[in-house]
Amino acid sequence: MASFRQLWHWLQTATEDAEADAGAAVVEEVVVLPPRPTHPYYPEDVSIPGYAPNELPVPVLIAALGGMLGFALLGSSIVALRVNPALTRSSLAVFCWFMLCGCLHCFFEGYFVLNHATVASSQSLPAQLWKEYALSDSRYLTSDFFVLSVESITVLLWGPLCFLCALTTALPRSPLRHPLRIAACMAHLYGVALYYATSLCELYYAGRPHSRPEPLYFWGYYVGFNLPWVVVPLLVLADSFATVTSALRALDRVGGALDGFWSREGRPTTGGEEEPKKTR
Repeated sequence: MASFRQLWHWLQTATEDAEADAGAAVVEEVVVLPPRPTHPYYPEDVSIPGYAPNELPVPVLIAALGGMLGFALLGSSIVALRVNPALTRSSLAVFCWFMLCGCLHCFFEGYFVLNHATVASSQSLPAQLWKEYALSDSRYLTSDFFVLSVESITVLLWGPLCFLCALTTALPRSPLRHPLRIAACMAHLYGVALYYATSLCELYYAGRPHSRPEPLYFWGYYVGFNLPWVVVPLLVLADSFATVTSALRALDRVGGALDGFWSREGRPTTGGEEEPKKTR
């Protein structure tokens, strides 16, 4: 009987020890679990110190930005038409495009360059807009060196260049309008190519996404918001190339006609060589 009691006591002790070990294992497993992210951005382990969620809803943010840009474009268009009443619709559209680019580059992106370290915690209107866009590219909240470098160049160079493009478009027959447009469009295409390439390379080769997986953020924000800076520059480039090519062809025809005229008059041609005079 005593042996049976000892055996029963041993079984109880072994069971309690096993339960205690299992509980400890569960506790250890829970302890080693990674902490839940404190922000909605990807990758989930990215560090965004001081992040504060936006206070304004997305429709209000978009309406505020659209209202400010619309007011700027409307006012500048009125001024452009007063300066050049003969401005065509296509030229006015190009003018508005470069004014839009100049405003976004110098003011909206300029805010980011100056305040990139505090955007995540700020509740100003531009900061909340950047935090909303950062759902498609979290590099804007981590002071990423590439993004900061590209945005700085955009603010300092391409923004003023876009304003110059708008100015030369509004002025009657400015000879600089097409060279400046070509330079600005090439800068936009190159910048967007680098922007897409760096992020997508990290996604597909390093497996590190910067955009949330929802289609709205990747296709709507990341792709859609930047796509106009591919499509419109290509259209403007095509128009500028066609205009410059046509002008050079016309100049060549005029040069050929002048050469023929001066050769008949016995004077030097545009090539700088004087034809020998015919002797009887």
